[in-house]
Amino acid sequence: QVQLVESGGGLVQAGGSLRLSCAASGRTFSSYAMGWFRQAPGKEREFVAAISWSGDNTYYANSVKGRFTISRDNAKNTVYLQMNSLKPEDTAVYYCAAVRDYSGSYYIRSAVYNYWGQGTQVTVSS
Repeated sequence: QVQLVESGGGLVQAGGSLRLSCAASGRTFSSYAMGWFRQAPGKEREFVAAISWSGDNTYYANSVKGRFTISRDNAKNTVYLQMNSLKPEDTAVYYCAAVRDYSGSYYIRSAVYNYWGQGTQVTVSS
């Protein structure tokens, strides 16, 4: 129903920036709430950021608040994660996720999301 493909990851120095993209295929992209999660080696997958279907409602993990910005362009079927002031502890595989939603809510629990991308590697050097 919805296929997600992340891109934009790579190697960056501490303090640098990256913008991740999550391109979606399928209909009714605007009817999906979206989220970003990440998983570092040996660690559990953790919530990063979420955005409602309209883009009017966003939420961030405390660890990235003020540094990361989630946004979406429904006309392009794409959600973004702008990452600034990157730290070595941000190193992880980043995943985007989608769940159908009409309420305007955001979701932080990974179990809520029905669709997941393959992930993109972000490595921040110290």
